[in-house]
Amino acid sequence: MRYDRDHPHYKWIVLTNTTLGVLLSAINASIVLISLPAIFRGVGLNPLAAGNVGYLLWMLMGYLLATAVLVVMFGRLGDIYGRVRIYNLGFAVFAFTAVALSFDPFQGSAGAMWIIIWRVFQGIGGAMLMANSTAILTDAFPAKQRGTALGINMVAAVAGSFLGLLIGGVLSEWDWRAVFWVSVPIGILGAIWSYRSLHEVGQRSAGKVDWAGTITFALGLTALLTGITYGIQPYGGHATGWSNPWVLTAVLGGLAVLVLFCVVESKVADPMFQLALFRNRAFGLGNFANLMVSIGRGGMQFMLIIWLQGIWLPLHGYDFESTPLWAGIYLLPLTVGFLAAGPLSGWLSDRYGSRMFTTGGALIAGLTFLLLLVVPVDFNYWVFAAIILLNGIGCGLFFSPNTAAIMSSVPAAQRGAASGMRGTLFNGGNALSMGIFFSLMVVGLAASLPSALDSGLRAQGVSAGAAADVANMPPVASMFAAFLGFNPIQELLGPTGELAEPGVDADILTGQEFFPHLLTGPFHSGLVVVFVAAAVMMFLAAVASYFAGDKYVEEEEAELAAADELAAMSMAAR
Repeated sequence: MRYDRDHPHYKWIVLTNTTLGVLLSAINASIVLISLPAIFRGVGLNPLAAGNVGYLLWMLMGYLLATAVLVVMFGRLGDIYGRVRIYNLGFAVFAFTAVALSFDPFQGSAGAMWIIIWRVFQGIGGAMLMANSTAILTDAFPAKQRGTALGINMVAAVAGSFLGLLIGGVLSEWDWRAVFWVSVPIGILGAIWSYRSLHEVGQRSAGKVDWAGTITFALGLTALLTGITYGIQPYGGHATGWSNPWVLTAVLGGLAVLVLFCVVESKVADPMFQLALFRNRAFGLGNFANLMVSIGRGGMQFMLIIWLQGIWLPLHGYDFESTPLWAGIYLLPLTVGFLAAGPLSGWLSDRYGSRMFTTGGALIAGLTFLLLLVVPVDFNYWVFAAIILLNGIGCGLFFSPNTAAIMSSVPAAQRGAASGMRGTLFNGGNALSMGIFFSLMVVGLAASLPSALDSGLRAQGVSAGAAADVANMPPVASMFAAFLGFNPIQELLGPTGELAEPGVDADILTGQEFFPHLLTGPFHSGLVVVFVAAAVMMFLAAVASYFAGDKYVEEEEAELAAADELAAMSMAAR
């Protein structure tokens, strides 16, 4: 049914459609993460072979990079040309790219490149959806209901990243192409629905596209995120790539171009983004908290997957090949906690303000990272489930009120650009988390994994030379093998022919327990570094949220007063 923009039910049409769009975009941000083993087997490519790690990284990062870089631009375009127009186009782009991904005609490196390229284009559609959905909702709902509406929408954005793990694990067991098929009917129906149902009700701002700002922002953020991504790969005998001149040039050059972007934005007549908004305490501190929690949450997601797939699940009898599916299933408490707390915190923040929920949620999430440090690597599942359930509740309490507070702190004509910046920090935090936490984990592994591998392999009859060669391989190879659900020792030692040598106990080496037991000590060393860093980020978010204050600013109070006055006049006229 098509409702007029003034119909009292129209806002609920907006909520359901934008929630579907954001959920679809978020699911596709993580669905590939858990499905990578099936995808690489499907295209006939070994991601751990020399020269193929780049395909692995870009299959993970291409979508996230496109959404992080482009959401601000599409938010600003929505302010100028219409938020619904850009949003509708995003649904159409997303549906088209889902069809293209579903019919990958190639094998090997060409098949991987097809997926990477179309995932980048899909990220463009996702950026259009995420940049404008929040602004469209803010336009459609009155201030006193905005927290609830934005809370539901934000829950879809974050819960989608968790649901993508489960959906990807289930579908990839059936057919690797099904990972992309699932978006086709939803994308097509959502696109038709949005074109038929949504109206332009927001204020537009006169102006033109700020090409100088758009280009400098895109180049700077792309260089920064690309450099951080390649910092994961080993270089010149080092465990990571942070000594690589190209990585350092990309990171430092990207930061320099982003500084140039800020200079440009302060000079042009119609900037892509009003940097003056960051002088607004609620907006500036709210976005800082959003970035910190996004980085911490994203890093936790990667680490828990490696923990489950590389150690816990094999030790409990699960084949390496089946661990991606079961990792998604065992992480369900995280999603349940978030789904339970997110809408409730949005609703309550409409009545009591955002501060107690954003501050308390970040503190709870930070506490869970410290609790995960004292859990043994071979943990009791119900203790682990309780901790990640609490983490999901903490993140759910934080995100909905945080989003509502940010969006309620800006003038109506700039909501698209503000939504884009919030989306950039949210998506950019997820992309940054991969580079930051993978690098921290590799540094932790490099300190003790080589010696543990060397002594463990020799104890099972592997020759000193072969054991040393495997031990000296970059720790990222072992980590990616566990992350992808491969049998790590089979992948690392199999090509050498050592497993067939007399005196080598191949059954033990490639069994369910040898590598997980070997990895336990070094992995926990890496976890300490990772989870302490994540906890610090959460506590910084809590401090920023406290000082950001509650969501009702002068503009919102004026809007509420005007609405109350109008209602009183209406009652008097009757």
